[in-house]
Amino acid sequence: MKELGFAGGIYPINPQRSEVQGLTCYPDLEALPEVPETAIIAVPKDRVLETIAACAERGVKACVVMASGFGESGEAGRAAEAEMLAIAARTGMRIVGPNSQGLANFHNGAVLNFSTMFVEEPPQAGPVACISQSGAMSVVPYGMLRQRGIGVGHCHATGNDADVTVSELAAEVVLDPTVKLCILYIESLRDPENLALAAERARARGVPIIALKSGRSEDGQRAAASHTGAIATEDRVIDAFLERHGIWRAEGTEAMVHAAEIYLQGWKPNGKRVAIVSNSGATCVLAADAIARFGMTLAQFSPETEESIRQALPDFAASRNPVDITAALLSDSGLFGTVLPRAGEDAGVDIVMIGIPVSGKGYDFERFAQDTADFIRDYGKPVVLAAPQIKVRAAFARHGIPTFETEDSALRAVAQFTDHLALMERAGGGAVKATPLRGVGATLDEDASMAMVGAKGIVVPQRKICATVSEAKAFLAHCPQGIVLKANSAEISHKSEHGLVRVGLKQPDDVARHFAEIVAKLTEMAVPFEGVLAAEMLDQGCELVIGGHIDPVFGPVVIVGEGGIAVEAMPDNQLIFTPFSLPEVEAALAKLRIAPLFQGVRGAAPLNVQAVYQAMLGVADLLENDGVLSVDINPLITTYQGAVAADALLVVAR
Repeated sequence: MKELGFAGGIYPINPQRSEVQGLTCYPDLEALPEVPETAIIAVPKDRVLETIAACAERGVKACVVMASGFGESGEAGRAAEAEMLAIAARTGMRIVGPNSQGLANFHNGAVLNFSTMFVEEPPQAGPVACISQSGAMSVVPYGMLRQRGIGVGHCHATGNDADVTVSELAAEVVLDPTVKLCILYIESLRDPENLALAAERARARGVPIIALKSGRSEDGQRAAASHTGAIATEDRVIDAFLERHGIWRAEGTEAMVHAAEIYLQGWKPNGKRVAIVSNSGATCVLAADAIARFGMTLAQFSPETEESIRQALPDFAASRNPVDITAALLSDSGLFGTVLPRAGEDAGVDIVMIGIPVSGKGYDFERFAQDTADFIRDYGKPVVLAAPQIKVRAAFARHGIPTFETEDSALRAVAQFTDHLALMERAGGGAVKATPLRGVGATLDEDASMAMVGAKGIVVPQRKICATVSEAKAFLAHCPQGIVLKANSAEISHKSEHGLVRVGLKQPDDVARHFAEIVAKLTEMAVPFEGVLAAEMLDQGCELVIGGHIDPVFGPVVIVGEGGIAVEAMPDNQLIFTPFSLPEVEAALAKLRIAPLFQGVRGAAPLNVQAVYQAMLGVADLLENDGVLSVDINPLITTYQGAVAADALLVVAR
């Protein structure tokens, strides 16, 4: 803090010393000349609680607790951590940690942090904030950014996240006008409302948030009560939450910082149409492949642009996009400066990638860099460089141009940047509806489930609980298209797996035989049941699944996707948080493999999106207002005319 010019008071406390690095050292808190705002607690674990109590009594506002051995270490540690929080709560004192590496604000020199990374890579206050639960994962991106010459203004680690969380810090840090990019590492997310607030504030300032959330494994996350419990794992819910709030989820450590240089340019491209200019035909081909792979578009030059570029190049060079200016660059170092403006004037070009895979003797890469910088200044269009040689990248970097070793790396970063901007643009935000646990759930049988589903306006087929074969035959008489017979027991969630669903029954003798077989099977399984459920056969249509569950952290989550018996084996579905709009449902359906069916294929009428939307609203209503823990409607038979729930399974709070 002394080296970085911290202007506030610094008061070492150690009863064994009178001075530390030229600063007066005090025996205890009471001896200080003023009440400090923050205390760094760097004492052994067994002295932490008494030190916390002393800080609270003295009126300290916050403590950074560096000692470990608390909530991360077992039952006794969790109890000690809870006691620490209780002591702090009595006076409103906040705790960062325990097990925290500390906080660091390089703008004002408040470095309450013991990381040696700041010695290895000296700080430079800059536009990036790194906030992490893990100490290592706060300084790893810090180090990677500093090695690229990018300044980091904030580097904070919350440790156990026991009180002050990553999300809460992020919600404050993104308000700092110097912050242009916020990078988060999250191990657990127990306060999504704070992360939602951080995202809302960041979007208002145009600050992108990139988050690396560990724990993608589904081990221990599956619930067997219903299909949707199995599908909506914690990690998928987090994916949906981050997307809803415009936060980009990084796939690994390198991905946290890979596109940082591009983010910090402040560019706002109109789209994802990319022009390629290179002195290598191979680079042009590889770049075109990468553009398609990363979901971008190879810009199509207008005839006027092609003609203008053709006039600037040798006859053997390609004037269409991608532009191969060939080795003619050796004899005319001004070719980049000539071609770039001609491509940049084309309204169909949003972004330019320059590829210089070869730049040995005779290549004036300093001029290439200057010409590119002039182009960016004059046309305002984003440009990235792909070049394996360090000296070439350094020349461009001196002009602030984002550089990468390969075209693949460059275009992956561009794709992330443009996709993230689009994600932020369509982010819905909205309040998080955290829901207290409602106790152990009780599974309803199908008849009771269908009754609740139908009460929400979701269309359900005619049905009847039949105690005898005669009742089933009588029901058949009212259903000329035939009937389905099903077991009706709350103890059997997936009836088809046990052979307890019989479809397409149109003859009384068939009804009698299958009725008897279902009753015999249920008796053999020794499960309680009240008759057999008979339901009218439905017209054919697309089998969807809709449903949802109550997540104790995130609240109601609704699912929509391809249904049927393979719903878990070959999942194709999307999660949506409540409340949601028709455009959000349309966007979710557009991501499914079966998305073309909602537009109509090969002459078939499109599926009824409005009917699916209304059914999903009914599911949301059940979750929010009827004490329902989970809903599984599979299949929802959908046609161009509407949607009918053919089967339903509900779990309600006891």
